[in-house]
Amino acid sequence: MQVTQNRPIGALAALAAIALGATACGGGDISKAEQSNASASSAAAANNKCGTINMAVNPWVSYEASAYVVGEIAKSKLGCTVNYKELKEDVSWQGFGTGEVDVVIEDWGHPDLEKKFMKDKGGDGSAEDGGPNGNKGIIHWYVPPWLAAAHPDILDYQNLNKYAADFKTSESGGQGQFLGSDPSYVQFDEAIIKNLDLNFKVVFSGGEAASLEAFKKAEANKEWLIGYFWEPQYLFADVPLKAVKLPPYTDGCQDDPAKVACDYPDTVLEKIFSTKWAAKTDDAGVAFVKKFQWSNEDQNTVAKYIAVDKMDPAAAAKKWIDANPDKVKAWLG
Repeated sequence: MQVTQNRPIGALAALAAIALGATACGGGDISKAEQSNASASSAAAANNKCGTINMAVNPWVSYEASAYVVGEIAKSKLGCTVNYKELKEDVSWQGFGTGEVDVVIEDWGHPDLEKKFMKDKGGDGSAEDGGPNGNKGIIHWYVPPWLAAAHPDILDYQNLNKYAADFKTSESGGQGQFLGSDPSYVQFDEAIIKNLDLNFKVVFSGGEAASLEAFKKAEANKEWLIGYFWEPQYLFADVPLKAVKLPPYTDGCQDDPAKVACDYPDTVLEKIFSTKWAAKTDDAGVAFVKKFQWSNEDQNTVAKYIAVDKMDPAAAAKKWIDANPDKVKAWLG
């Protein structure tokens, strides 16, 4: 519901200083000093080069925010070539082995894909864990604030069936409608509804934009709506959705997708790298992406520039980059 930096001039200065210091202490001649300096410069240049980053851009605006901030820093500060590729999550992982994708900047947890593509999980070894990206992912069932205020007991799943008729739509037949989002996202809503014996039918909105508009409209017009949604998401600043309490998540409760009857876990969102790309120890872009981490607040700021202010993603990223030089500097090392 998920896109990556560093060793600039400091390394060159340090290596040059070491070379000059060794020459001065040893009493060598100028030609040896020049050779030493040239070697140091060559080594530093090699360590500071940046190649190509093939960045997957998965279909939600928060992911897009992370992808473009990372990509625009890589281009403007390190001289990388960045290719943005709009792909769904499962397709992104398939690209690791072919070289078409180097980075997934925001992964919400895909055990099935890990088993297929990560060596330590029994896969082909084309993908590896890139460490946290700093964001905390939260998925729940939500209702608009007006509904929670009018019917507080609706925030417990055990009371949902008595309100099922109020959620009915033309698409849900005789059952209450539960609004899903993009079916390619990490979601178990149909299984949860079945296994908790709830009189609801999942109707997928098709994606983030449609779900956003549905929740905004439901709050503005006091319409009945329950659905799948997540944080980080800039919507919560304007429409503070209220989570419905499901049976709590426990380790293993989502291992069998057909038997899921628990809430979603809070997730430390991860970066996923192509194993081949991540092994480039002389690539400054790789080093930078490995260091990149930012907060939910940072991500929401850029996401709002894109979604609400209608800024081009690259321009939105640049606006944030220009306003946060210290954070950028820390990632660049």
